[in-house]
Amino acid sequence: MDHNQLGATKGEGRTAGHVAAAEDEHRLLGLVLDSPEITSFLTELAIMTASCLSTQDNIIDCGVTVLREKKPAVAASSDARAASLDELQNGFGEGPCLTALQGNTTVLVPDLLVEERWHRYTEAALDNGVRSVLAVPLNLAGEAHGVTNLYSRQPNGFSDLDVLTAENFVANASRSIQLALSMAHLKGVHEDLLAAMQSRTIIDMAVGVVMAQNGSSQDEAISILTRSSNSRNVKLREVASTVVDSVGGKGTASKAS
Repeated sequence: MDHNQLGATKGEGRTAGHVAAAEDEHRLLGLVLDSPEITSFLTELAIMTASCLSTQDNIIDCGVTVLREKKPAVAASSDARAASLDELQNGFGEGPCLTALQGNTTVLVPDLLVEERWHRYTEAALDNGVRSVLAVPLNLAGEAHGVTNLYSRQPNGFSDLDVLTAENFVANASRSIQLALSMAHLKGVHEDLLAAMQSRTIIDMAVGVVMAQNGSSQDEAISILTRSSNSRNVKLREVASTVVDSVGGKGTASKAS
């Protein structure tokens, strides 16, 4: 092969790589938009990652864990084996995936049978049929921390190309996960605002009821509701809802009579 042919081949390889990366990112973006919750998205991501790296002779299991501040951790997996292996690491507080998460670096364990770190986890993983592990951290730009955990039942189950493929795939996934987290955050903000507006509406209605029934001013009605809330150790919204419901019940009874 002459130099021109070699250059063309390399160029074609780079082009194919860019096309594959773009297709991966498009598929991941589709998952974000199609998944109503972050857990659903991560589950689909784990299944896609496992499928991408598995071959007929080397089945890969995948787990994904995302940690967010002031919120419970979110974990998902491609199957029950991956879920069990992730839970083992969290239970023991040690393992390649936790090491990757803490050090923000890829951790490859070619063969657990000769691995000398994480003794308790290694023994448990071997009992579950795992021989090699690849852990790749997710880059979530400070919004959260996460790691993708890949398990093979074969020793040396991850080649250098597999590691590179996994890192590229996870890099694309990280951007999609950031989008999913942002969407989940916005959904939470929207729900909080909606709940606050609903509470405000109920309280305003209750104030109007108290004013009408007692001939009191707005401030006096608010004071009456607040005292009732404090004395009964019940939220103001619940007191207001009871007041409004009682008026509705009277109205229904009078119509029925």
